[in-house]
Amino acid sequence: MSGAPPRDPFYASPFGPFYRRHAPCATQPDYRVHELNKRLQSRTEDCDILWWDAFCTEFFEEDATLTLSFCLEEGPKTYTIGRALIPRFFSTLFEGGVYELFFELKHTKESFNSSTITVDCHQCTMITQHGKPTFAKVCTEGRLILVFTFDDLMRIKTWHFTISHYSELIPRSVLAVHAQDPGALEQLSKNISRVGLTKLTLNYLRLCMILEPMQELMSRHKTYGLSPRDCLKTCLFHQWQRMTTPPVGPSPNFKTEIFQSNSKKSEPAKPTAKRRRRRNSAGSASNTSAGNSKKRSPANSFNLPTQPKRVAGETRGGGWLEAELRM
Repeated sequence: MSGAPPRDPFYASPFGPFYRRHAPCATQPDYRVHELNKRLQSRTEDCDILWWDAFCTEFFEEDATLTLSFCLEEGPKTYTIGRALIPRFFSTLFEGGVYELFFELKHTKESFNSSTITVDCHQCTMITQHGKPTFAKVCTEGRLILVFTFDDLMRIKTWHFTISHYSELIPRSVLAVHAQDPGALEQLSKNISRVGLTKLTLNYLRLCMILEPMQELMSRHKTYGLSPRDCLKTCLFHQWQRMTTPPVGPSPNFKTEIFQSNSKKSEPAKPTAKRRRRRNSAGSASNTSAGNSKKRSPANSFNLPTQPKRVAGETRGGGWLEAELRM
């Protein structure tokens, strides 16, 4: 319409998308996993650790944790690494012979919280295509629990993958080439992975668990330039100091001290009344025998020194309470 006023290009409606954050839909966690798979498939052969760090920055929170649980010959194992070590975890998979990696989630269950979205998948499969030492397809099955942040970025806060079974598949074309070579067939029959992970990845997880308690030593050595022995002595001293130092806070008898000071405030009225009675009977008290004066002397010696003690206790208790309130 020609009569309509011109539209301001800098005007934004309060009902437009600029002022509103789109609420995540029900399929968005699955879509985030789909985006993660696409990003892994777009990886180049010459990508460095910076690429993996950017990958983790896009899909993982700053305080994210990645946990893997599985059973080996020596028993069940659980490895947990932090955000700083997650990029290196993914890179070790590809450095160990993998050239393709993606995750398949089936029959997921989602639960919403005020700040997080939890995705629980009992039928998760991690599929890796290996190019060395031989061409093979490894399917690692298990349960995957993902905790996403409930915001626009929707990054992963917790990644827990429990491996229950894995299988290695070799193409028939590879077997046909080495059909007449018994030694090659025996070599192909050996597993190229353990619980679906490369040997380099397993060694990296073990190394992370060994070096994790030494992070304080390494950071202190990097900051202050101390020798390893001095760093160990300093860390042990600070740990011993934290264990022996009592916690700072109100004393356990805080209430009793207050009640005692209140009771002491109400008690000094009694000895004043007794002193008045003794003043009224001063003449009769002078005529009494020495035995009666001996009976009253303990009471007098008890009341007189206790009164200033009560006042001092009140002062100390009140001052301590005021100091605590000021703090």
